[in-house]
Amino acid sequence: MVSRVIPVDPFDLVIFGGTGDLARRKILPGLFRRFCSGQMPAEARIIGAARSDLDADGYRTMVADAIAEFGGKTLAECGQLPAFLEALDYVMIDARGDQGWAELKTKIRANVITAYYFSVGPGLFGDIAKRLNSWDIADADSRIVVEKPFGRDLASAKELNASLAAEFDETQIYRIDHYLGKETVQNLMAIRFGNLLFEPLWNAQYIDHIQISVAESVGVGGRGAYYDKSGAMRDMVQNHLMQLLCLIAMEPPSKFDPDAVRDEKLKVIRALQPVAPHEMVRGQYGPDGDDPSYREDAGDARSFTESYVALKTQIANWRWSGVPFYLRTGKRLKARTSEIAVVFKELPHSIFEESGDQTQNVLAIQLQPNEGITLDVTIKEPGPGGMRLAHVPLDMTFAETLGDDAEEAPDAYERLIMDVIRGNQTLFMRGDEVEAAWAWTDPIIESWVDRHDVPKVYEPGSTGPEDALALLHRDGRKWRDLAP
Repeated sequence: MVSRVIPVDPFDLVIFGGTGDLARRKILPGLFRRFCSGQMPAEARIIGAARSDLDADGYRTMVADAIAEFGGKTLAECGQLPAFLEALDYVMIDARGDQGWAELKTKIRANVITAYYFSVGPGLFGDIAKRLNSWDIADADSRIVVEKPFGRDLASAKELNASLAAEFDETQIYRIDHYLGKETVQNLMAIRFGNLLFEPLWNAQYIDHIQISVAESVGVGGRGAYYDKSGAMRDMVQNHLMQLLCLIAMEPPSKFDPDAVRDEKLKVIRALQPVAPHEMVRGQYGPDGDDPSYREDAGDARSFTESYVALKTQIANWRWSGVPFYLRTGKRLKARTSEIAVVFKELPHSIFEESGDQTQNVLAIQLQPNEGITLDVTIKEPGPGGMRLAHVPLDMTFAETLGDDAEEAPDAYERLIMDVIRGNQTLFMRGDEVEAAWAWTDPIIESWVDRHDVPKVYEPGSTGPEDALALLHRDGRKWRDLAP
């Protein structure tokens, strides 16, 4: 199988925060890989904009170092680093003042696509958006890309959306969630809506429950002070897990169109039922030998912020009536893995009574570390000795199934930035989606505060607090293993 790489049109991409960690680790190495693949045209220009006192040559040196550190094998195989660096420029800029804006305006061309990546804290979004317009740098066809967090509650999300809407139309705003750029997430839509096999079974009649797990083996580390102001609910559930739930649960859109897809996702969020106190569990990882506990990482011995959360919710519509959705995410867990598991109901009657316990079919969508999809099915165990059943996966792991094409698959950030240049908003969140997600999340967080809820301490390297196991055991179910 040969990958088709379709070049995008020439563009000017300005990266505000162009010397920051995200730009160095993800954005710039990703753009270099797109350049090497032939998708980024030679006429494209990338302009870093930050407070760092650099000139264009100094910025190119910084970017070369970042690509050497984070570019992977692309750097060795590509051989086009000098040509890529020629496409770079730099402006020293003050997001809240006048410095650099006049110079930036002179660098933006009139006959190409223009995009502005806000790789900065959300407190600067409004300032940058306002100055792009007041200095007449952006126009009606320009696009802006904003990173999460999109607020920390409904009120701040509305304020943030209003500050962007005052300067740009919703069709120009790209709220990026890198989970939606993963190959497997997009394949989920292809599997659901491109195959007659699955869609007739995608409902409460055949599905027993759905699990969405995003586990990390590392702690909050150097991000402790920042993370302690958000926690797992704000940092992961409100955005990443919510988006995965929407793609699993949404109705088929009328067409594969940005607003048609996002309309259906919004319906799912608005149909989510409130979560009762006994249907959620919070946790904090404890110490592990010389490794610090969450509270030590956060620098607050009395912190009530959760590094783990598990909850059960349901969707109030005909398709999903009675089907529980179990969500969990946490730090310092058994393994780094992200998975969506669609667990089908048991057979209404088994004719193989002497063949051992029957199991349920499970469609498992693995998002990381190895992207792929498996479908657990029951077959006859080979050999003589009667009808002995075995349970095996039909494996669609990309690295094995697609070979070299899987290795060449673009990183989530690469894919999403190219979608920005194309003007395709399908994989980006709309303002009303963000606000609806916060409207569901806020009461959960407020209930913790009202009850003075204290997170349960769990052992690092485990699957989380014991109470999270009971969340499913009460329903006669169990969590899937956190295996990489």
